[in-house]
Amino acid sequence: METQPASPSFWQRNKLVIKSFFIGFLVLALLIPTFIIMYLVNERKERKQEVTREISNKWSSAQTITGPFLIVPYTEFENNVPVKRYLHILPENLDVQGRVEPEIRYRSIYKVPVYTARPLVLKGRFSKHNLSPLNISPEFIRWSDARLCIGITDLKGLKEQAIKWNNQLLTMEAGMPDNSIADQGINASFPLDSSFLNSDTEFSIQLTLQGSEKLFFTPLGSTTSVHLSAPWNNPAFDGRYLPDTEQVNKNSFTADWKISQFNRDFPKLFLPTNAIRNTVMASAFGVELLSPFDGYAQTMRSLKYAILVIALTFFAYFFTELFQRKPVHPLQYILIGIALVVFYTLLLSISEYVLFSWAYLCAATATILLLSWYTYSIFKRANTSLLFAMLLSTLYLFIYVLIQMQDNALLFGSIGLFVLLALAMYLSRKIDWYGIDHKTTNP
Repeated sequence: METQPASPSFWQRNKLVIKSFFIGFLVLALLIPTFIIMYLVNERKERKQEVTREISNKWSSAQTITGPFLIVPYTEFENNVPVKRYLHILPENLDVQGRVEPEIRYRSIYKVPVYTARPLVLKGRFSKHNLSPLNISPEFIRWSDARLCIGITDLKGLKEQAIKWNNQLLTMEAGMPDNSIADQGINASFPLDSSFLNSDTEFSIQLTLQGSEKLFFTPLGSTTSVHLSAPWNNPAFDGRYLPDTEQVNKNSFTADWKISQFNRDFPKLFLPTNAIRNTVMASAFGVELLSPFDGYAQTMRSLKYAILVIALTFFAYFFTELFQRKPVHPLQYILIGIALVVFYTLLLSISEYVLFSWAYLCAATATILLLSWYTYSIFKRANTSLLFAMLLSTLYLFIYVLIQMQDNALLFGSIGLFVLLALAMYLSRKIDWYGIDHKTTNP
């Protein structure tokens, strides 16, 4: 008497559906350690910023050069009471030539770029001026108390200075007679007379200035020209104006700006107000020396694609399991997911010591080798292990390209996902999804 085969159990009838739900749940669950790593990245980034502030306080902070400009006091009567005011006179031409010498300062494992601008040369002239739009009576202007001023953000970084006014060497002192457009700086007192309004006066300033990360200028000249160069291959040109020409190669950069009075929002002569101060401060421009060792932003961007890496890896395992009829235990899926998450901690820790590209290569190589070996131990087939290694390598390469492409990342990411979806649909087109659960090895 023949025995009828037992009817399949609930698990046998629905094992693919149940495993599919388990894999989806596991993908979402692995987002929790991913968010923890994001928090860790932010914590390390804040620590780096704290170290940067420490070094900047000891060396010198980011510098913004404002000037030179003239401050001339005058007397104004309010209700017949004399009140001291300040007239600000800006140069007609301002030409800045600077050579920036960067260096790396170390604190623990962190590296902070600092620089010395040597020499920083500012040349130009003050031309004829018309006071009629300001309604100031010339007899109330105290020309004998005029001061030539240069605003400098952090005077701790000023190492040398030589200032000439019509080839006459001036003696500078710290401080500003009026902080309407610059809080700190240096000034020189020298007598003028009313003939200054009808004459041209040249000046020449040479500074040796230390700073951290940024070097900015304000376009106080009616025509302002700035030329900067440095042996640094990772600059960021920032501020109100971008350079007219720039050249960045693997060892250095050069940049040139030319700004006229029609490109700014403040006049050549003015009486200081809060609006003028804010406008002058907002007009600063220059260069920022980006640290090549700061991979926190790129690590954070790679973490945003973590769910894609985990889901696609599990998807590849799931299809391999179907095609080879070799079940993968849920615990093995969990171990694979943990390995994919550990990749990001490797990336974060290694990127604090080497360039991000090398850190990404090391972390990806270690993860691919580990998972390829584990794949071989599961399926016992070298071809399957090699194919999985190639798939994972392609996936990590795809993510790296997306990280580097800031503007076109969405476009190429969408195209890549579409191609992967089309590939999945092609591979699964002949799978008997209803019959595969009911097939048994025993009659």
